[in-house]
Amino acid sequence: MAPWQGQLIKIDDYHWEIPQSYKAGMRVPGLIYASGEILNSIKAEQTPEQVANVAFLPGIIKFSMAMPDIHWGYGFPIGGVAAMDIKEGVISPGGVGYDINCGVRLLRTNLTEAEVRPKINQLINELFRNIPSGLGSEGKIRASHKEMRELMIEGAKWAVRHGFGSQDDLEVTEEGGCLEGANPDKISDKAMKRGKPQAGTLGSGNHFLEVQVVKEIFEPKIAKAMGIEETGQILVLIHTGSRGFGHQVCTDQLRIMEEAVSRYGIKLPDRQLACAPIESPEGKDYFAAMACAANYAWNNRQCIAHWTRESFSKVFGKSPEELGMRQVYDVAHNIAKMEEHTVDGKKVKVCVHRKGATRAFPAGHKDIPQQYKEIGQPVLIPGDMGRCSFVAVGTQRAMEESFGSTCHGAGRMLSRSAARRSLKGKDIVRELAERGILVKAGDIPSLAEEASQAYKDVTEVIEAVHQAGISRKVVMAVPLGIIKG
Repeated sequence: MAPWQGQLIKIDDYHWEIPQSYKAGMRVPGLIYASGEILNSIKAEQTPEQVANVAFLPGIIKFSMAMPDIHWGYGFPIGGVAAMDIKEGVISPGGVGYDINCGVRLLRTNLTEAEVRPKINQLINELFRNIPSGLGSEGKIRASHKEMRELMIEGAKWAVRHGFGSQDDLEVTEEGGCLEGANPDKISDKAMKRGKPQAGTLGSGNHFLEVQVVKEIFEPKIAKAMGIEETGQILVLIHTGSRGFGHQVCTDQLRIMEEAVSRYGIKLPDRQLACAPIESPEGKDYFAAMACAANYAWNNRQCIAHWTRESFSKVFGKSPEELGMRQVYDVAHNIAKMEEHTVDGKKVKVCVHRKGATRAFPAGHKDIPQQYKEIGQPVLIPGDMGRCSFVAVGTQRAMEESFGSTCHGAGRMLSRSAARRSLKGKDIVRELAERGILVKAGDIPSLAEEASQAYKDVTEVIEAVHQAGISRKVVMAVPLGIIKG
Protein backbone atom coordinates (compact mmCIF):
# COMPACT_ATOMS: atom_id res chain seq x y z
CA MET A 1 0.00 0.00 0.00
CA ALA A 2 1.42 3.40 -1.01
CA PRO A 3 1.98 6.04 1.71
CA TRP A 4 -0.83 8.55 2.25
CA GLN A 5 -0.10 11.90 0.60
CA GLY A 6 -3.09 13.90 1.88
CA GLN A 7 -3.23 17.27 3.62
CA LEU A 8 -2.47 17.55 7.36
CA ILE A 9 -2.33 20.64 9.57
CA LYS A 10 -0.26 20.45 12.76
CA ILE A 11 -2.24 21.88 15.70
CA ASP A 12 0.42 20.93 18.27
CA ASP A 13 2.85 18.03 18.83
CA TYR A 14 0.00 15.55 19.44
CA HIS A 15 -2.96 16.91 17.45
CA TRP A 16 -3.11 16.80 13.62
CA GLU A 17 -6.05 18.00 11.55
CA ILE A 18 -7.27 16.81 8.16
CA PRO A 19 -9.06 19.96 7.00
CA GLN A 20 -12.68 19.73 5.91
CA SER A 21 -11.58 21.17 2.56
CA TYR A 22 -9.40 18.09 1.91
CA LYS A 23 -12.31 16.28 0.21
CA ALA A 24 -15.59 17.68 -1.08
CA GLY A 25 -18.31 16.05 0.98
CA MET A 26 -16.54 16.05 4.36
CA ARG A 27 -18.99 17.43 6.93
CA VAL A 28 -16.34 17.94 9.65
CA PRO A 29 -12.51 17.93 9.79
CA GLY A 30 -10.52 14.84 10.75
CA LEU A 31 -8.47 14.85 13.95
CA ILE A 32 -5.56 12.46 14.55
CA TYR A 33 -3.93 12.08 17.97
CA ALA A 34 -0.29 11.12 17.44
CA SER A 35 3.33 12.09 17.97
CA GLY A 36 5.31 12.98 14.85
CA GLU A 37 6.97 9.56 14.88
CA ILE A 38 3.69 7.65 15.20
CA LEU A 39 2.16 9.86 12.50
CA ASN A 40 4.82 8.69 10.04
CA SER A 41 3.83 5.06 10.63
CA ILE A 42 0.12 5.99 10.31
CA LYS A 43 0.80 7.69 6.96
CA ALA A 44 2.68 4.60 5.73
CA GLU A 45 -0.71 3.16 4.83
CA GLN A 46 -3.93 4.81 3.67
CA THR A 47 -5.60 4.92 7.10
CA PRO A 48 -5.93 8.76 7.24
CA GLU A 49 -8.10 8.44 4.12
CA GLN A 50 -10.52 6.35 6.18
CA VAL A 51 -10.58 9.13 8.80
CA ALA A 52 -11.54 11.60 6.04
CA ASN A 53 -14.19 9.19 4.67
CA VAL A 54 -15.90 8.83 8.07
CA ALA A 55 -16.30 12.64 8.05
CA PHE A 56 -18.85 12.19 5.21
CA LEU A 57 -21.39 10.45 7.46
CA PRO A 58 -24.65 12.37 8.07
CA GLY A 59 -25.00 13.89 11.54
CA ILE A 60 -21.32 13.58 12.51
CA ILE A 61 -20.37 16.13 15.20
CA LYS A 62 -17.13 18.10 15.64
CA PHE A 63 -14.54 15.71 14.17
CA SER A 64 -13.88 12.30 12.68
CA MET A 65 -11.27 11.22 15.23
CA ALA A 66 -8.40 8.74 15.22
CA MET A 67 -6.30 7.58 18.14
CA PRO A 68 -2.52 6.95 17.87
CA ASP A 69 -3.08 3.16 17.65
CA ILE A 70 -5.09 3.69 14.44
CA HIS A 71 -4.75 1.15 11.61
CA TRP A 72 -6.72 0.02 8.56
CA GLY A 73 -10.18 -1.38 9.28
CA TYR A 74 -13.51 -2.21 7.65
CA GLY A 75 -15.02 1.19 6.72
CA PHE A 76 -13.91 3.01 9.86
CA PRO A 77 -10.24 2.76 10.81
CA ILE A 78 -9.51 0.67 13.91
CA GLY A 79 -8.77 3.38 16.45
CA GLY A 80 -11.58 5.58 15.13
CA VAL A 81 -14.12 7.60 17.13
CA ALA A 82 -17.18 9.40 15.74
CA ALA A 83 -20.17 10.92 17.54
CA MET A 84 -23.48 11.32 15.71
CA ASP A 85 -26.44 13.56 16.44
CA ILE A 86 -29.32 11.28 17.52
CA LYS A 87 -31.90 13.02 15.30
CA GLU A 88 -29.83 13.75 12.19
CA GLY A 89 -27.13 11.11 12.43
CA VAL A 90 -26.51 7.55 11.34
CA ILE A 91 -25.29 4.36 12.98
CA SER A 92 -22.74 2.28 11.08
CA PRO A 93 -21.67 -1.34 11.78
CA GLY A 94 -18.23 -0.42 10.37
CA GLY A 95 -17.92 2.05 13.27
CA VAL A 96 -18.09 -0.82 15.75
CA GLY A 97 -16.46 -3.64 13.80
CA TYR A 98 -16.94 -7.38 13.58
CA ASP A 99 -15.74 -8.24 17.10
CA ILE A 100 -18.52 -6.36 18.89
CA ASN A 101 -17.48 -5.41 22.44
CA CYS A 102 -14.02 -6.80 22.15
CA GLY A 103 -12.69 -5.42 25.41
CA VAL A 104 -10.51 -5.95 28.46
CA ARG A 105 -10.99 -6.84 32.09
CA LEU A 106 -8.33 -6.38 34.78
CA LEU A 107 -8.09 -8.31 38.05
CA ARG A 108 -5.73 -7.34 40.86
CA THR A 109 -4.28 -9.79 43.39
CA ASN A 110 -2.37 -9.74 46.67
CA LEU A 111 0.27 -12.01 45.11
CA THR A 112 3.80 -10.89 44.27
CA GLU A 113 6.15 -11.85 41.47
CA ALA A 114 8.32 -13.72 43.98
CA GLU A 115 5.34 -15.95 44.88
CA VAL A 116 4.09 -16.50 41.32
CA ARG A 117 7.21 -16.90 39.20
CA PRO A 118 8.22 -20.30 40.71
CA LYS A 119 4.70 -21.59 39.92
CA ILE A 120 4.13 -19.83 36.60
CA ASN A 121 4.35 -23.04 34.55
CA GLN A 122 1.78 -24.78 36.71
CA LEU A 123 -0.45 -21.68 36.73
CA ILE A 124 -0.38 -21.15 32.96
CA ASN A 125 -1.11 -24.85 32.35
CA GLU A 126 -4.05 -24.71 34.76
CA LEU A 127 -5.44 -21.54 33.13
CA PHE A 128 -5.04 -23.10 29.68
CA ARG A 129 -6.86 -26.24 30.85
CA ASN A 130 -9.65 -24.36 32.61
CA ILE A 131 -10.38 -21.60 30.05
CA PRO A 132 -11.53 -22.73 26.59
CA SER A 133 -9.50 -20.95 23.89
CA GLY A 134 -8.68 -21.16 20.19
CA LEU A 135 -10.45 -20.71 16.86
CA GLY A 136 -13.88 -22.34 16.99
CA SER A 137 -13.31 -23.39 20.61
CA GLU A 138 -16.36 -24.55 22.52
CA GLY A 139 -17.10 -23.40 26.03
CA LYS A 140 -18.11 -25.12 29.24
CA ILE A 141 -21.46 -23.34 29.24
CA ARG A 142 -24.22 -25.40 27.67
CA ALA A 143 -26.88 -22.75 27.22
CA SER A 144 -30.29 -23.75 25.90
CA HIS A 145 -32.02 -21.55 23.30
CA LYS A 146 -34.02 -19.90 26.10
CA GLU A 147 -30.91 -19.33 28.24
CA MET A 148 -29.04 -17.92 25.25
CA ARG A 149 -31.80 -15.33 24.78
CA GLU A 150 -31.58 -14.43 28.49
CA LEU A 151 -27.80 -14.17 28.24
CA MET A 152 -28.09 -11.70 25.32
CA ILE A 153 -30.39 -9.46 27.37
CA GLU A 154 -28.60 -9.71 30.73
CA GLY A 155 -24.91 -9.89 29.74
CA ALA A 156 -22.55 -10.31 32.69
CA LYS A 157 -25.57 -10.28 35.03
CA TRP A 158 -26.57 -13.65 33.55
CA ALA A 159 -23.16 -15.08 34.46
CA VAL A 160 -23.33 -13.73 38.02
CA ARG A 161 -26.87 -15.11 38.39
CA HIS A 162 -25.48 -18.53 37.43
CA GLY A 163 -22.67 -18.41 39.99
CA PHE A 164 -19.84 -16.99 37.86
CA GLY A 165 -18.52 -14.11 39.96
CA SER A 166 -20.33 -11.57 42.11
CA GLN A 167 -22.26 -8.31 42.17
CA ASP A 168 -18.97 -6.55 43.01
CA ASP A 169 -17.70 -7.43 39.52
CA LEU A 170 -20.75 -5.83 37.88
CA GLU A 171 -20.22 -2.59 39.79
CA VAL A 172 -16.80 -2.17 38.17
CA THR A 173 -17.85 -3.15 34.64
CA GLU A 174 -18.78 -0.57 32.00
CA GLU A 175 -22.60 -0.38 31.82
CA GLY A 176 -22.72 -2.87 34.71
CA GLY A 177 -21.94 -5.51 32.08
CA CYS A 178 -25.30 -5.07 30.39
CA LEU A 179 -26.18 -2.68 27.54
CA GLU A 180 -29.88 -1.77 27.60
CA GLY A 181 -31.94 -2.23 24.44
CA ALA A 182 -30.84 -5.74 23.42
CA ASN A 183 -33.47 -7.67 21.47
CA PRO A 184 -32.81 -11.36 20.67
CA ASP A 185 -35.57 -11.27 18.03
CA LYS A 186 -33.09 -9.33 15.85
CA ILE A 187 -30.55 -12.18 15.94
CA SER A 188 -30.42 -14.65 13.05
CA ASP A 189 -30.54 -18.43 13.51
CA LYS A 190 -27.02 -18.58 12.04
CA ALA A 191 -25.67 -16.15 14.67
CA MET A 192 -27.45 -18.09 17.40
CA LYS A 193 -25.93 -21.34 16.10
CA ARG A 194 -22.42 -19.84 16.11
CA GLY A 195 -22.84 -18.23 19.53
CA LYS A 196 -24.29 -21.05 21.62
CA PRO A 197 -21.20 -23.32 21.76
CA GLN A 198 -18.73 -20.43 22.13
CA ALA A 199 -20.20 -18.81 25.26
CA GLY A 200 -17.45 -18.43 27.86
CA THR A 201 -14.48 -18.87 25.51
CA LEU A 202 -11.32 -16.82 24.99
CA GLY A 203 -11.04 -17.32 21.22
CA SER A 204 -8.08 -16.80 18.92
CA GLY A 205 -6.20 -14.01 17.11
CA ASN A 206 -5.28 -11.12 19.38
CA HIS A 207 -7.38 -12.42 22.29
CA PHE A 208 -5.41 -13.47 25.36
CA LEU A 209 -5.22 -13.86 29.09
CA GLU A 210 -2.07 -12.41 30.61
CA VAL A 211 -0.59 -12.79 34.09
CA GLN A 212 1.29 -9.53 34.63
CA VAL A 213 3.71 -7.91 37.08
CA VAL A 214 3.39 -4.23 38.03
CA LYS A 215 6.64 -2.62 36.87
CA GLU A 216 6.03 1.10 37.39
CA ILE A 217 3.46 3.25 39.19
CA PHE A 218 3.20 6.82 37.85
CA GLU A 219 0.29 7.97 40.07
CA PRO A 220 0.45 6.10 43.43
CA LYS A 221 -2.68 7.68 44.92
CA ILE A 222 -4.84 6.87 41.86
CA ALA A 223 -3.33 3.38 41.58
CA LYS A 224 -4.10 2.70 45.25
CA ALA A 225 -7.77 3.55 44.68
CA MET A 226 -7.75 0.74 42.09
CA GLY A 227 -6.09 -1.70 44.51
CA ILE A 228 -2.70 -1.49 42.79
CA GLU A 229 -0.26 -0.63 45.53
CA GLU A 230 3.29 -1.76 44.74
CA THR A 231 5.68 -2.82 42.03
CA GLY A 232 5.97 -6.59 41.82
CA GLN A 233 2.22 -7.00 42.42
CA ILE A 234 0.47 -9.55 40.18
CA LEU A 235 -2.41 -8.51 37.90
CA VAL A 236 -4.43 -10.50 35.35
CA LEU A 237 -5.59 -8.96 32.07
CA ILE A 238 -8.33 -10.68 30.03
CA HIS A 239 -8.84 -9.58 26.40
CA THR A 240 -11.69 -11.09 24.39
CA GLY A 241 -15.02 -10.22 22.77
CA SER A 242 -18.16 -11.67 21.22
CA ARG A 243 -16.37 -14.28 19.11
CA GLY A 244 -18.14 -15.81 16.08
CA PHE A 245 -21.47 -14.60 17.44
CA GLY A 246 -20.56 -10.90 17.15
CA HIS A 247 -18.96 -11.52 13.75
CA GLN A 248 -22.17 -13.06 12.44
CA VAL A 249 -24.31 -10.26 13.91
CA CYS A 250 -22.14 -7.70 12.08
CA THR A 251 -22.25 -9.70 8.83
CA ASP A 252 -26.06 -10.01 8.99
CA GLN A 253 -26.57 -6.33 9.75
CA LEU A 254 -24.18 -5.10 7.07
CA ARG A 255 -26.34 -6.76 4.40
CA ILE A 256 -29.36 -4.85 5.68
CA MET A 257 -27.41 -1.58 5.95
CA GLU A 258 -26.06 -1.84 2.39
CA GLU A 259 -29.65 -1.78 1.12
CA ALA A 260 -30.64 1.00 3.56
CA VAL A 261 -27.99 3.37 2.17
CA SER A 262 -29.76 3.71 -1.20
CA ARG A 263 -33.21 3.67 0.43
CA TYR A 264 -32.34 6.73 2.52
CA GLY A 265 -30.33 8.42 -0.27
CA ILE A 266 -27.09 8.47 1.74
CA LYS A 267 -24.01 9.30 -0.36
CA LEU A 268 -20.81 7.56 0.81
CA PRO A 269 -17.20 7.59 -0.44
CA ASP A 270 -16.79 3.94 0.63
CA ARG A 271 -19.52 1.28 0.58
CA GLN A 272 -17.98 -0.25 3.74
CA LEU A 273 -19.37 2.76 5.63
CA ALA A 274 -22.90 1.34 5.08
CA CYS A 275 -25.24 2.91 7.64
CA ALA A 276 -28.80 3.94 8.41
CA PRO A 277 -30.36 6.82 10.37
CA ILE A 278 -30.16 6.10 14.10
CA GLU A 279 -33.92 6.43 14.52
CA SER A 280 -34.85 4.41 11.43
CA PRO A 281 -36.13 0.82 11.77
CA GLU A 282 -32.78 -0.44 10.39
CA GLY A 283 -30.79 1.76 12.78
CA LYS A 284 -32.82 0.62 15.79
CA ASP A 285 -32.56 -3.03 14.74
CA TYR A 286 -28.79 -2.79 14.39
CA PHE A 287 -28.46 -1.26 17.85
CA ALA A 288 -30.71 -3.99 19.35
CA ALA A 289 -28.64 -6.74 17.69
CA MET A 290 -25.31 -5.08 18.56
CA ALA A 291 -26.40 -4.81 22.21
CA CYS A 292 -27.06 -8.58 22.23
CA ALA A 293 -23.50 -9.20 21.00
CA ALA A 294 -22.06 -6.66 23.48
CA ASN A 295 -23.84 -8.43 26.33
CA TYR A 296 -22.61 -11.81 25.08
CA ALA A 297 -19.04 -10.44 25.26
CA TRP A 298 -19.50 -9.13 28.82
CA ASN A 299 -20.86 -12.52 29.82
CA ASN A 300 -17.78 -14.08 28.22
CA ARG A 301 -15.30 -11.99 30.20
CA GLN A 302 -17.31 -12.53 33.39
CA CYS A 303 -17.11 -16.34 33.05
CA ILE A 304 -13.42 -16.24 32.13
CA ALA A 305 -12.67 -14.07 35.18
CA HIS A 306 -14.45 -16.65 37.36
CA TRP A 307 -12.41 -19.56 35.93
CA THR A 308 -9.24 -17.47 36.31
CA ARG A 309 -9.97 -17.12 40.02
CA GLU A 310 -10.62 -20.86 40.27
CA SER A 311 -7.30 -21.61 38.58
CA PHE A 312 -5.32 -19.32 40.90
CA SER A 313 -7.14 -20.82 43.87
CA LYS A 314 -6.19 -24.35 42.83
CA VAL A 315 -2.51 -23.51 42.25
CA PHE A 316 -2.01 -21.39 45.40
CA GLY A 317 -4.32 -23.33 47.73
CA LYS A 318 -6.23 -20.25 48.88
CA SER A 319 -9.68 -18.85 48.10
CA PRO A 320 -9.95 -16.00 45.55
CA GLU A 321 -10.93 -13.75 48.48
CA GLU A 322 -7.74 -14.66 50.39
CA LEU A 323 -5.75 -14.00 47.20
CA GLY A 324 -7.41 -10.56 46.89
CA MET A 325 -8.61 -11.29 43.34
CA ARG A 326 -10.84 -8.25 42.91
CA GLN A 327 -11.81 -6.80 39.59
CA VAL A 328 -10.33 -3.38 38.83
CA TYR A 329 -12.51 -2.63 35.79
CA ASP A 330 -13.86 -3.92 32.46
CA VAL A 331 -14.08 -1.72 29.35
CA ALA A 332 -15.44 -2.19 25.84
CA HIS A 333 -13.22 -1.38 22.85
CA ASN A 334 -15.69 -1.87 19.96
CA ILE A 335 -19.14 -0.44 20.62
CA ALA A 336 -21.69 2.27 19.75
CA LYS A 337 -23.40 3.91 22.71
CA MET A 338 -26.00 6.57 23.38
CA GLU A 339 -24.38 9.14 25.67
CA GLU A 340 -24.90 12.69 26.87
CA HIS A 341 -22.15 15.15 25.95
CA THR A 342 -21.73 18.92 25.94
CA VAL A 343 -21.42 20.36 22.44
CA ASP A 344 -21.11 24.14 21.95
CA GLY A 345 -22.18 24.69 25.56
CA LYS A 346 -25.35 22.58 25.25
CA LYS A 347 -25.99 19.07 26.60
CA VAL A 348 -26.93 16.78 23.74
CA LYS A 349 -27.59 13.06 23.32
CA VAL A 350 -25.26 11.50 20.77
CA CYS A 351 -24.39 8.05 19.46
CA VAL A 352 -20.64 7.57 20.01
CA HIS A 353 -18.97 4.96 17.81
CA ARG A 354 -15.76 3.66 19.40
CA LYS A 355 -13.93 1.17 17.22
CA GLY A 356 -10.63 0.22 18.77
CA ALA A 357 -11.08 3.04 21.29
CA THR A 358 -11.79 3.16 25.02
CA ARG A 359 -14.27 5.19 26.99
CA ALA A 360 -12.32 7.59 29.23
CA PHE A 361 -14.77 9.46 31.48
CA PRO A 362 -13.39 11.93 34.07
CA ALA A 363 -13.65 12.12 37.86
CA GLY A 364 -17.17 12.95 39.03
CA HIS A 365 -18.95 11.57 35.96
CA LYS A 366 -22.32 9.98 36.76
CA ASP A 367 -21.61 6.84 34.71
CA ILE A 368 -18.51 5.65 36.56
CA PRO A 369 -18.48 3.50 39.72
CA GLN A 370 -18.77 5.22 43.10
CA GLN A 371 -15.32 4.00 44.17
CA TYR A 372 -13.73 5.79 41.18
CA LYS A 373 -15.70 9.04 41.38
CA GLU A 374 -12.68 10.90 42.78
CA ILE A 375 -10.08 9.57 40.35
CA GLY A 376 -11.92 9.06 37.06
CA GLN A 377 -12.74 5.95 35.07
CA PRO A 378 -9.98 3.32 34.78
CA VAL A 379 -8.77 2.89 31.20
CA LEU A 380 -7.14 -0.45 30.31
CA ILE A 381 -4.65 -0.39 27.43
CA PRO A 382 -3.02 -3.71 26.55
CA GLY A 383 0.19 -3.85 24.56
CA ASP A 384 1.61 -6.78 22.61
CA MET A 385 2.69 -9.98 24.36
CA GLY A 386 6.38 -9.06 24.43
CA ARG A 387 6.27 -5.54 25.84
CA CYS A 388 3.90 -4.05 28.43
CA SER A 389 0.38 -2.83 29.17
CA PHE A 390 -0.94 0.30 30.87
CA VAL A 391 -3.68 1.32 33.24
CA ALA A 392 -4.75 4.94 32.83
CA VAL A 393 -7.68 7.16 33.87
CA GLY A 394 -10.09 9.32 31.93
CA THR A 395 -9.85 13.11 31.97
CA GLN A 396 -12.01 16.20 31.67
CA ARG A 397 -10.14 17.12 28.50
CA ALA A 398 -11.23 13.83 26.90
CA MET A 399 -14.80 14.74 27.80
CA GLU A 400 -14.48 18.16 26.17
CA GLU A 401 -12.48 17.07 23.13
CA SER A 402 -12.88 13.38 22.18
CA PHE A 403 -16.35 12.54 23.54
CA GLY A 404 -14.70 10.88 26.55
CA SER A 405 -12.53 8.56 24.44
CA THR A 406 -8.89 7.48 24.24
CA CYS A 407 -6.76 4.76 22.62
CA HIS A 408 -7.30 1.01 23.14
CA GLY A 409 -3.92 -0.67 22.66
CA ALA A 410 -0.72 -0.77 20.65
CA GLY A 411 -2.29 -0.90 17.18
CA ARG A 412 -1.06 -3.12 14.37
CA MET A 413 1.82 -2.10 12.08
CA LEU A 414 1.83 -5.33 10.04
CA SER A 415 -1.18 -7.25 8.78
CA ARG A 416 -1.49 -10.83 10.02
CA SER A 417 -0.21 -12.26 6.74
CA ALA A 418 2.68 -9.75 6.56
CA ALA A 419 3.65 -10.61 10.15
CA ARG A 420 3.68 -14.33 9.30
CA ARG A 421 5.86 -13.69 6.25
CA SER A 422 8.38 -11.44 8.01
CA LEU A 423 8.72 -13.73 11.05
CA LYS A 424 8.79 -17.03 9.19
CA GLY A 425 11.12 -19.49 10.88
CA LYS A 426 11.38 -17.48 14.12
CA ASP A 427 10.66 -19.32 17.35
CA ILE A 428 8.46 -16.74 19.09
CA VAL A 429 7.83 -18.98 22.13
CA ARG A 430 11.56 -19.52 22.70
CA GLU A 431 12.40 -15.82 22.20
CA LEU A 432 9.80 -14.82 24.79
CA ALA A 433 10.90 -17.58 27.19
CA GLU A 434 14.44 -16.21 27.07
CA ARG A 435 12.99 -12.92 28.34
CA GLY A 436 11.11 -14.64 31.17
CA ILE A 437 7.68 -14.67 29.46
CA LEU A 438 5.91 -18.03 29.28
CA VAL A 439 3.40 -18.44 26.41
CA LYS A 440 0.98 -21.30 25.92
CA ALA A 441 -1.05 -21.32 22.72
CA GLY A 442 -3.27 -23.73 20.85
CA ASP A 443 -1.73 -22.75 17.50
CA ILE A 444 2.00 -22.02 17.76
CA PRO A 445 2.55 -20.92 14.09
CA SER A 446 -0.13 -18.21 14.42
CA LEU A 447 1.84 -16.56 17.26
CA ALA A 448 3.87 -14.75 14.58
CA GLU A 449 0.72 -12.71 13.82
CA GLU A 450 0.80 -11.41 17.40
CA ALA A 451 4.55 -10.88 17.87
CA SER A 452 5.86 -7.49 19.05
CA GLN A 453 7.19 -6.67 15.58
CA ALA A 454 3.60 -6.66 14.24
CA TYR A 455 2.56 -3.82 16.59
CA LYS A 456 3.38 -0.21 17.39
CA ASP A 457 5.15 0.28 20.71
CA VAL A 458 2.34 0.78 23.23
CA THR A 459 4.66 2.99 25.34
CA GLU A 460 4.72 5.56 22.50
CA VAL A 461 0.94 5.24 21.99
CA ILE A 462 0.13 5.85 25.67
CA GLU A 463 2.60 8.75 25.77
CA ALA A 464 0.75 10.41 22.87
CA VAL A 465 -2.69 10.27 24.57
CA HIS A 466 -1.12 11.23 27.92
CA GLN A 467 0.55 14.30 26.39
CA ALA A 468 -2.60 15.14 24.41
CA GLY A 469 -4.45 15.13 27.76
CA ILE A 470 -7.21 12.63 26.89
CA SER A 471 -6.05 10.09 29.52
CA ARG A 472 -3.44 9.95 32.28
CA LYS A 473 -1.10 7.00 32.64
CA VAL A 474 -1.21 5.44 36.09
CA VAL A 475 0.45 2.00 36.02
CA MET A 476 2.68 0.00 33.67
CA ALA A 477 2.75 -3.81 33.90
CA VAL A 478 4.80 -6.42 32.03
CA PRO A 479 3.83 -9.98 31.05
CA LEU A 480 4.89 -13.02 33.06
CA GLY A 481 2.72 -15.68 31.45
CA ILE A 482 0.17 -15.67 28.61
CA ILE A 483 -2.44 -18.02 27.24
CA LYS A 484 -3.66 -17.55 23.66
CA GLY A 485 -5.99 -19.43 21.36
